[in-house]
Amino acid sequence: MRVTTAINLVCCVQLNPVVARPPTNPPLRLTAVPIYAAYGSNMHPEQMLQRAPHSPMAGTGWLHGWRLTFGGADLGWEGALATLVEDPLSKVFVVLYDMTKEDEENLDRWEGSELGFHKKIRCRVHRETSDTSTDPVLAWLYVVDAWEGGIPSARYLGVMAEAAEIAGAPEEYVHDLRTRPAGNVGPGT
Repeated sequence: MRVTTAINLVCCVQLNPVVARPPTNPPLRLTAVPIYAAYGSNMHPEQMLQRAPHSPMAGTGWLHGWRLTFGGADLGWEGALATLVEDPLSKVFVVLYDMTKEDEENLDRWEGSELGFHKKIRCRVHRETSDTSTDPVLAWLYVVDAWEGGIPSARYLGVMAEAAEIAGAPEEYVHDLRTRPAGNVGPGT
């Protein structure tokens, strides 16, 4: 009888579930960070460091089926601003940024989205180089909510060309930016 009791006791101990303690740190949750595609002056790393300091550059790519043009007018840039229009035979070089929500809201204010000057659209970007299987990638960008046409300032085109060059755009793309028709060179000229 003692042997039976000992066996039953051992079985009872083995069948009791082990109570796990809750983790002291909550599990990390990975969230997708939206990708922003810049094609105008926001391609420039110094400008983006001011406007979106928590959003690192995430590569470069091309928007196929879109054409770079200029529209609207901006007093700060002394002329028309870069925008995109659909064109099946064209493509536009872009710089990609992993955009935090805070930086996106800040950039919206810079771009005048709250005032209706720019609107956001989503497009597929074909990455220049990609170490992931998510190519093309869905990105958002701003387009001017105004007419197409207008002449940008030479200063604005210079910032765009320098930014594209820094990001590694092909020489012919940078040359096209540098040789586009431009308005005044600076304030009042």
